Amino acid sequence: MAKEETIKEKEEFVEELLKLHPSDIADSLKKIKKNSTEEFFQILKEVPDDVLGEVILELPDYLREDVYEELSTKKLIEAVDELESDDATDIIQEMEEYDEEKAKEVFDGLEEEDKKDIDWLRRYEEDEAGSYMQTELFSANLKETVKESLDRLTLGKAEDELVNIHQVYVVDDNKKLLASILLEDLILIDFKKTYSQILESHEDDRFKPYVVHDKEHIDEIAKQFEKYDLNVVAVLGYQDMLMGRITSDDILDVIEENATEQMYQLAGVDDEFEHDDNLFITAKKRALWLFLNLGTAILASLVIGLFDETIKSYIALAILMPIVASMGGNAGTQTLAVTVRQLALGDIDFDNSKDTIKKEVFISIFNGLLFAIIMGIVAWIWFNTAMLGVVIAMSMLINLFSAGFFGASIPLILKRLNIDPAIGSTVLLTTVTDIVGFFSFLMLAKIILL
Repeated sequence: MAKEETIKEKEEFVEELLKLHPSDIADSLKKIKKNSTEEFFQILKEVPDDVLGEVILELPDYLREDVYEELSTKKLIEAVDELESDDATDIIQEMEEYDEEKAKEVFDGLEEEDKKDIDWLRRYEEDEAGSYMQTELFSANLKETVKESLDRLTLGKAEDELVNIHQVYVVDDNKKLLASILLEDLILIDFKKTYSQILESHEDDRFKPYVVHDKEHIDEIAKQFEKYDLNVVAVLGYQDMLMGRITSDDILDVIEENATEQMYQLAGVDDEFEHDDNLFITAKKRALWLFLNLGTAILASLVIGLFDETIKSYIALAILMPIVASMGGNAGTQTLAVTVRQLALGDIDFDNSKDTIKKEVFISIFNGLLFAIIMGIVAWIWFNTAMLGVVIAMSMLINLFSAGFFGASIPLILKRLNIDPAIGSTVLLTTVTDIVGFFSFLMLAKIILL
């Protein structure tokens, strides 16, 4: 009896789970996977075909490989068949990385039209607009009436494929994009009119479409979405031919991925390996970065070694040294984070970088003077030596100045050299602030105190 009740409770749980949004289903499945892999796959296989593909795409990368392996080819075909062209292409391409033979079987099982769309989309590089567009859209020919086009949308095949419809794209016989009319405007227009008549009566820019080209970099398009609060853009190809559209949900994914990648890179961590089940691979990847940091730490130690006699003569220097380096490192990290983010957003570049560097240097000098006074007084009272306070105050000012200057300059220089500023900036800046901090502090101590 108890077993029957447990089965019934489980069935009720699955039934309620499948009523949720695909993203929420994926979140629940992630929690289930932590406790039971078997139960995870049991529930996944009960997800209806019309939302299964979306659920799979919402799962983390490290889970999708197991999903592709566990689900049958037939189940995957049905799931991919329900997706929009851009999402279907993503799944096929990802499957090819794990199991090329199974990916081919799934691809071959799709309808011919879907296969053509996927073949077309995967010609693009992964950072090009074309790889993010969906070929499904609502378009109408100049010669069509509004009623004819709406009949196609509501009564034809399009109703099963199109979601998030914002407007109708008006094209000529060569599929060249001429205009974009919002549906909220369209329903107020005489349905008997042709699109040609509508455009002739509105010669202003009211129906001018917002467009991008299929070869444009997706990061640049993401900036345009943010700047102009766009929901969708038309994607044009050769001779302004309408190829597809990019919607805001894809751009949100791009923005999130870029932000995550930046955070990981600033910390010297590779996002691709962080969710890997193989702990050795993840540890090895982190170790490479730590090894580089070890080299910079040794350089800083060599600088300290140059003043070993000075430190022996004045033990208080060993106590105060970490404060100088730490303040410089933290100030530099603040400047670095701001500069890298502004570069990513396109707010600054190498050509207009002078103002950014001036601003960061001014802030660093201001904070340097403030904390130089504070730390100078603390050191004076702590060790009852006024000149020691002068030494650490001067060193603090020098190091915070260098932190501001190099924190702003290093990312700009790396960007100029076509190197991602988020990757190497942290190591270079830490090296500078440690070496400048230790050298200035110990050299000033040697000159002033001994």
